[in-house]
Amino acid sequence: MSAGDDRRHVGVFGATLVGIGGIIGGGLLILAGTAFGQAGPAAILAFALNGIVAWLTAMSVTEITVAFPESGGAYMFAKKVLSVRAAFAVGWVLWFAYIVAGVLYALSFAAFTVILLRGACDGLGLESDWLGGRNPVLLLASLATVGYSVGLIRKASGGGQWVTVGKVILFLLLIAAGCVALVRQPLEDIGPELSPFFSGGMSGIIAAMGVTFISLQGFEMVSAIAGEIKDPKKTIPKAIFGSLAISFAIYLPLMFLIPTAGVTDGARVMSLAAENPDTVMAVAARQFLGGPGYWFVVTAIALATLSALQSNLLTASRVAFAMAHDHTLPSVLEQRHPTRGTPIMAIYATALATVAIMFMIPDLNSAGAAASLIFLLAFALTHVTAYLARKRGGPRLVDDEAYQTRMFPLVPILGGLSCAGLAVFQAIVVPDAGGILVIWLGLGVILYFALFKGRAEAADASAEALDPRLNQLRGKNPLVLLPLANPRTATSMVEIANALAPSEFARVLLLSIIRSTKTGDAGDSIAQLADAQEAFRQALGASYTAGHAPEALITSAAEPWAEIQRIADEHRCESLLFGLPQNVEGTFDRELEELLNGVDCDVAMMRAPDDWRIGGAKRVLIPIAGKSEEHELRARVLATLCREAPRELVFLSVIAADASDAEVADAARTIGKLSNMKIPGTTTVEIVRSDDPAAAILAEAARCDLVVLGMRKSRNSGRKMLGPINRTIARDATCGVMVLSRRSQAQISDLTRPIRDAAQIVPFMPKRADETEH
Repeated sequence: MSAGDDRRHVGVFGATLVGIGGIIGGGLLILAGTAFGQAGPAAILAFALNGIVAWLTAMSVTEITVAFPESGGAYMFAKKVLSVRAAFAVGWVLWFAYIVAGVLYALSFAAFTVILLRGACDGLGLESDWLGGRNPVLLLASLATVGYSVGLIRKASGGGQWVTVGKVILFLLLIAAGCVALVRQPLEDIGPELSPFFSGGMSGIIAAMGVTFISLQGFEMVSAIAGEIKDPKKTIPKAIFGSLAISFAIYLPLMFLIPTAGVTDGARVMSLAAENPDTVMAVAARQFLGGPGYWFVVTAIALATLSALQSNLLTASRVAFAMAHDHTLPSVLEQRHPTRGTPIMAIYATALATVAIMFMIPDLNSAGAAASLIFLLAFALTHVTAYLARKRGGPRLVDDEAYQTRMFPLVPILGGLSCAGLAVFQAIVVPDAGGILVIWLGLGVILYFALFKGRAEAADASAEALDPRLNQLRGKNPLVLLPLANPRTATSMVEIANALAPSEFARVLLLSIIRSTKTGDAGDSIAQLADAQEAFRQALGASYTAGHAPEALITSAAEPWAEIQRIADEHRCESLLFGLPQNVEGTFDRELEELLNGVDCDVAMMRAPDDWRIGGAKRVLIPIAGKSEEHELRARVLATLCREAPRELVFLSVIAADASDAEVADAARTIGKLSNMKIPGTTTVEIVRSDDPAAAILAEAARCDLVVLGMRKSRNSGRKMLGPINRTIARDATCGVMVLSRRSQAQISDLTRPIRDAAQIVPFMPKRADETEH
């Protein structure tokens, strides 16, 4: 989304209030008792250190948000800089983080409402025993979650700006009242109230930092709505740093007032926190505001937690909606309200998860610890993505006017290590928090590989092909191997290679193999060398004219097929492309099968008329037959073809001639899902009844310029093979035919290793000198 887009309607004031609304939600006031109980008066220092960590994090968040001013926050950063698998992990954790924060605020609202109800019952002389136990708290928290979820469905945005302004004024009045009480007491009383300052030791300070870090979470919500912010280069830094500074200026004085103005003579804050772990701020306010002050603070915290609950439900539902749009969550979560346009299913899913987790977490401390742990991990990953984006993107990442973090790379390294270290300590100190996170991540991994992997990675492959700069941001410099032997086809093949692998973000390696003979016939070798030089001249000339600069290599070998595999493996090529003869049979078929099952890269094979050019392929036919390993590779190739100009993509499924209408409808739904690759152009789905798939595909191919096929596996051996249908289509089609072969699944790295199959897909290689090439 460009800066001039009409959807950019949020200015500095609105964006700053988004951050303040996310941060000031009563979180610190709820968790302050736990922090003082762990660290004593040094909880003030712990919070100040949290402010430094948050400021370092804000610097990284600001830089990468300005570089990519799109909505989505950390999920979008990971999608740009890492991989779709890493983005899923970040988005899955981030969605959970906002849900758990929502749980914290929902339970806090319920707990403080119960206190208000008890006070009201006692004042009226009514029985209040029915408010005991967890059931009333869970009921009130569930009602608040459901109520705000319904409100988010009815209205596109959560909360109003003036609600946040009201919260700020409320807390400023509380600080003013505490300061008045503080200056009235003798100065010499303040020292003893803060002694011993380090009563919890260093471990207590770190524990307090971990549990209260969530109180400064919220400034990153500005990055979550970056696509709606006007003039993002100037507005985003002001909003993120402004919201964090204002919130810190409110929270730190409150932390100081609790152990000083908020305790009775001779009392210490640790005992106060032990007696009132969840309401220590309200009890402290009673000391300097009297009884009405206590109820004032309890009411204020209850209202503040409601607005924070709404903000987190809103942000969590938008993260889920963005992930569904990228196929990393079920597509049903992408469904909008028919009239209001709100992501109704994402809101339902978020509310359901919030209520479910609410019943799993035993108390507020566990909720706060789990939320802090998850946000710490999410922020650590944000530091990583900011560091990688700067290193890989270089000066072109942002222009000279945009914000860039000073003292790079010290800031992302120090900030990332701080967040990661606090997260690890939090997981050790509060095992329940780590256990909740492990269960959620485990569930996510299972769901990803069972349900989302195919469509998500296909959509990501098409995104890489449509925007080759993603290769650079993800640290990839893919190499495609293009063997050349026939000068007649060199120009058309290198055109395809350069289209699939732009020189700015990828490399093309031209290869010519001089076939050596046992007889040592120099004349034959010289003739082959002349053909190779002419093929190189044609290919390099066409490349230089188009602004590309491929590399070139000439080798000599007795077995060209084995040499191709050696070069591909030795140079770690991402992809390989070569031409097919009109008839694939005999020795060629056997050698082709050996190459396809042995080479560690993606392969594309091409057969086309001599005058065929990739730029003229306006209508592309994509036959689909069941599940295929080539779905991701196919998406990459199609997106590459559509990068320069939209094309008409026709997805075809051939089913049995006697198939019922229900089977036709089911096939149409299945192919419709597979065809949703976020590729520009016109997409149509055709279902044909026929018992001769090759004939049906050829009939449709007669109206197309290119057919893109996938490889099949032998049912007996499990090895890849061209197959009779592909062989027939390659022989009889009058248009271009491309056959794709995905690298073996056994050769694809696991979740922790970067995916190598980038827009690296494949160019072509003509045949050996003694074979006819088309």
